[in-house]
Amino acid sequence: MGMTRILDAEQMRRALKRIAHEIVERNGGTANLALVGIQTGGVPIAERLAVMIGEIEGPPPPVGAVDISLYRDDTGRGGASAHMQPTDIFFDLTDRKVVLVDDVLYTGRTIRSAMDALIDLGRPASIQLAVLVDRGHRELPIRADYVGKNVPTSPNEQVVVRLEENDHSDGVFVEREKEGNDDNA
Repeated sequence: MGMTRILDAEQMRRALKRIAHEIVERNGGTANLALVGIQTGGVPIAERLAVMIGEIEGPPPPVGAVDISLYRDDTGRGGASAHMQPTDIFFDLTDRKVVLVDDVLYTGRTIRSAMDALIDLGRPASIQLAVLVDRGHRELPIRADYVGKNVPTSPNEQVVVRLEENDHSDGVFVEREKEGNDDNA
């Protein structure tokens, strides 16, 4: 397996700064705006975006975290098992412009699950989507409103996002899985 860096720390910072500017511009400021990060990678990205938005337009919008474990459609079907993370949304979602934030957009199923979770908590005026990386391969008709970087990938590749908050460094990598099976060698 090999890993190729596609974003370093400075490139990540610039991509997030651009997304922050786009969010402020599209929403005409920060009035009635909130950011909600999807556990786990989306939460620190949402927090960073809120700080950047505050620097642009001030004050920063509130930031929440949503866990989608109970909303996944692959739990118990050979997919990911439900590993609960806290949902922490301390503000009312009703009639807010909510920007849902995640690190990587792939099939769209995580985003669908997150929207279901948000709607169970309130009725936002709108839900927008911001992602650091869009790698393609959609299975559902979902697209991001704000994208840090589009990275065409093959299904046998994985996008790995490292964040200072969790991994002590920033970087985005494409990991290529070894093709074929060496068991027959």
